Amino acid sequence: MKRRYWIGLPVLIAVLVLGGVRGRAQQSAGQRAAPRTPTAPPPIIWPSPPLPDGPIVLDTAIQHQIRLIVTKGLNQPWSMAFLPDGGILITERAGRLRIVRDGMLDPNPVAGLPRVEARGIGGLMDLALDPRFSENRLVYFTYDKPADTNSGAGEAGGGIITLARGRWDGARLADVRDIFSTAIQGALASRIIFGRDGMLYMTVGIGDPPGAARAQDPNDLAGKVLRLRADGSVPPDNPFVGRSGYRPEIYTMGHRNALGLAVQPDTGAIWEAENGPNGGDEINILQPGKNYGWPVVSYGRFYLGPRVSEIPWREGMEPPVVFWVPAIAVSGMTFYTGDKFPNWKNNVFVGGMRQGEVPRSGHLERIDFNAKWEELHRESMLRELQQRIRDVRQGPDGFLYVLTAENEGALMRIEPSPAAH
Repeated sequence: MKRRYWIGLPVLIAVLVLGGVRGRAQQSAGQRAAPRTPTAPPPIIWPSPPLPDGPIVLDTAIQHQIRLIVTKGLNQPWSMAFLPDGGILITERAGRLRIVRDGMLDPNPVAGLPRVEARGIGGLMDLALDPRFSENRLVYFTYDKPADTNSGAGEAGGGIITLARGRWDGARLADVRDIFSTAIQGALASRIIFGRDGMLYMTVGIGDPPGAARAQDPNDLAGKVLRLRADGSVPPDNPFVGRSGYRPEIYTMGHRNALGLAVQPDTGAIWEAENGPNGGDEINILQPGKNYGWPVVSYGRFYLGPRVSEIPWREGMEPPVVFWVPAIAVSGMTFYTGDKFPNWKNNVFVGGMRQGEVPRSGHLERIDFNAKWEELHRESMLRELQQRIRDVRQGPDGFLYVLTAENEGALMRIEPSPAAH
């Protein structure tokens, strides 16, 4: 019995192994025949948790403890601007302009805005004060202007991306009028900023193929950064003025969907942050007339998995100074130049709304550089809050201010924690 047992065991093992191999081979063949179907990113159906009333104390890597002062009551806030009297104007995507004074949100929206078409990520978007605001009281904003529904224009519906301005009278916007229209319809982003040259820089987004090819069309404003005078007209020194087949408003081309603009503190160059698809978010340093590659080259992947391009760089197209894989859904951006956080001097702060298409992964990202503005480190901050960050700005008081892109949105002031001293 013992002899037959020890002779039979190898045979039994061989049968089991061969059967397992055959089963795995059949399973593998089945998997090759019917691969899992990739899907687009899921909708955001898991809302972020409510913020505590604050103050909120968190720890960070270099600055160590910080304190967040929270002002609630906003709905999908998009951008902010700091008034000389200490008030903070805040746009809400649905089409409302709000004001915060001494940390308190006025329950009544600011009057004077035009009707806004809010759809997708479009609606009432960015906000900027005129460089001579103390003299002329002018406030600029981008919004989606309701379009003629019978026109059939645009690839995604929605309003027409429009630049407007009005005069702040201390309580409302007066004399509001459109000063530039892109004639582009669709739920795409548009940021604005005034450069040190006094010109207004305006982004116009575009999405993925097939419409993405418009970013490479010099006679189309989609996927571009524009450079305009304060009245919406074209500066005569724009790079494509007088060139046949090129829109004269264009400053740079080959962009996807830009949600961040900032002025480099030492050179005055305009930095731009744009969303890639599933990977390939970028920060670019804008140079007049340059092409930044979308959708020809990118470090990212499309949402269903394929690479945007096998080679992420091409002669005649500018590489990014910073890129993300996976994407963090970059949003607002600012340089820190104040004295409240000496360890953050000249660091770049970028909002992130969702990393790798994972809900509740929004955060604020800090990036520091060497003397040549080459990237050194990145730090993810505010992850504990699980909030989508739409905008970040440095206030006149030297603190950082953040807006959360939530239906129960908030303004948060970031300051050093007294416990850290």
